[in-house]
Amino acid sequence: MRFGILVNEGPYTHQASDTAYRFAVAAIESGHEVFRVFFYHDGVNNGTRLSVPPRDDRNMQMLWSDLAAKQGVDLVICVAAAQRRGILDANEAKRHGKDGDNIAPGFRISGLGQLMEAAIEADRLVTFGD
Repeated sequence: MRFGILVNEGPYTHQASDTAYRFAVAAIESGHEVFRVFFYHDGVNNGTRLSVPPRDDRNMQMLWSDLAAKQGVDLVICVAAAQRRGILDANEAKRHGKDGDNIAPGFRISGLGQLMEAAIEADRLVTFGD
């Protein structure tokens, strides 16, 4: 089965990111494909490289980045939600006259078209968070 995943909550305010990550790993380990995870609303906060969780806490950004690197999962952050929350890649930073970017490795910024494409191409689109 081919899955798309939608994450709507931030990594440290709600369990949705943890649950989505564990679902993705379990699906891949069971022989399924997770081809895209779309981060929307506060979920875009999973994709900042500037978060520094305490050593005894999970590092959701690193877990997602590792999943992208090892399994080729496409991690897409909604551009509008990201801009509202100050998450920028190099192109968006330059376009808006900012002095740097803060997107984590393995993530990319794009529009809602990527979410619609995931819904169309996936056998199932699974949503985590409100």
